[in-house]
Amino acid sequence: MLSIYFRGLGVNCLLPCMVTKNSSNNMAAEVKLHRIVYTLSALVLGLLVAASEPKDSGQTGPGVADDTTRQQGDLGNNIGLQDVVFIIQSQKYSYHADKAHQLRENIRQQAQDIQQEPPTVVVLHEEWKGRGAWTIFPFLPKISQTFGQRAAWVFFCEDDTAVKLLPLLHVLRKYDAKKELFLGRALVDQEATIIHHFAFHQNPGSFSYPDFSAGWALSAPLLNSLAKRWSEESHQGEFTIDLKHEIAMYIYNSGKGVRLTDVPQFCAGPQNDKDKCVTAFPTELPRCGDPVSEEAVFFAVKTCEKYHKDRVPVVKKTWGKQARHITYYSDKEDSTIPTVTTGVPNTERGHCGKAYAIIKQFDTKEDLKKMDWLVIADDDTLLSVPRLLRVLSCYDPSTPIFLGERYGYGLTRGEDSGYAYITGGGGMVFSRAGVRKLLSSSCGCPKDDSPDDMILGMCSEMTGVHLVHSQLFHQARPADYSKGYLSHQPPVSFHKHWNTDPYKVYNKYLLTDREKNKHTEL
Repeated sequence: MLSIYFRGLGVNCLLPCMVTKNSSNNMAAEVKLHRIVYTLSALVLGLLVAASEPKDSGQTGPGVADDTTRQQGDLGNNIGLQDVVFIIQSQKYSYHADKAHQLRENIRQQAQDIQQEPPTVVVLHEEWKGRGAWTIFPFLPKISQTFGQRAAWVFFCEDDTAVKLLPLLHVLRKYDAKKELFLGRALVDQEATIIHHFAFHQNPGSFSYPDFSAGWALSAPLLNSLAKRWSEESHQGEFTIDLKHEIAMYIYNSGKGVRLTDVPQFCAGPQNDKDKCVTAFPTELPRCGDPVSEEAVFFAVKTCEKYHKDRVPVVKKTWGKQARHITYYSDKEDSTIPTVTTGVPNTERGHCGKAYAIIKQFDTKEDLKKMDWLVIADDDTLLSVPRLLRVLSCYDPSTPIFLGERYGYGLTRGEDSGYAYITGGGGMVFSRAGVRKLLSSSCGCPKDDSPDDMILGMCSEMTGVHLVHSQLFHQARPADYSKGYLSHQPPVSFHKHWNTDPYKVYNKYLLTDREKNKHTEL
């Protein structure tokens, strides 16, 4: 439990109870005394925490703001818990909402343990309910209006991020909150990547962006500046693909804005020195009970005749062997695989007609009706079936769910514009209830070659199917993601064979330890 993990810091006796601003005038002397004792106590705590911290500048490579943003010591920058607002980047599905509530309560409990008023903690999807709330952009003005004048920092984190409250406060005091600052655990690209629109293609490692899992922070002046700029601009952006990179790019503003400052105490993934960390993020799969039974999941692979000889064999030699119930849907029957046809001709662009035909078969075929989950994958998708079964144990197939890696279309145009969708290449997972809800509506494919993942996302939005994001699914290749980002993931999927060896990718990233013990070279 988080509440146990971060207790016992040994500093409870150092900090007296804060006196509120509503105290009467005749207590002025006591207030002054308490503030002096609080300041001295915080400095003592700072020395204790600093003793375990590295003494370097915190830089991790090109594209990270330099050390001039740092303050020498805590004097003159003595912010308190009331000066930090926490925003949990939450999701409304119950499993994730519950985790966000647990994190909020843990932060409040840590404040209570040291007899302080808790900071403001916002659960994003409950505070701002617009479709685009998770992208943050269209709600920058509201965040600024609500918190920009009364907070020094706004700290964002995910529902699985663990926070050490007082050590985090100490770290924030190292930075001048009166300046426009953007703090986070710096990630850099391995190579120019399509998910980042090949930005900085000549030197991909020259630009840093934050790892949301470790938490990231905006100083109030930067928040207010961004909100003002956003309000004054028109926004025609279409796709939200990798939000953390897109936020960093917006703040950078083509070199006219602010670069990310790397904070080594914001942690996610394996650490050589965990004591320095003020945040953490789990590196193991969630455990919500026993993995889902192999009998409960149906895998549908979309393919076509031109890929029967090269892509389909990769699936059959890797993750296809782990799937108890798997069918290859093609435009041509091939008994050597075997494939089955959907009656929908192959299309060069989108595959909406084929995807909906698969969904309808899952709903109507007698031998599939006993199964709880439908997984639709491309023929160049690579999956870890055991990890997927573990992840699905956290979700209820009797509730309408659409699970995978989330992208967005048109969401930044306004608070309630556009829609989110699950990218097809990383694998799309539907609960039985989700399939029934989708098919009960009139929403469907405008044309057979419409983009299946986007149409399904739009229909999910219209019909009330919960669209659930998991960072364990990946629309692209491992090389398209930062090594730091992948370091804290047991991935469920990757996509594309372009310029890579799919067998090596599968062996390195998707084989579980148990499978490796049984595995022979492919």
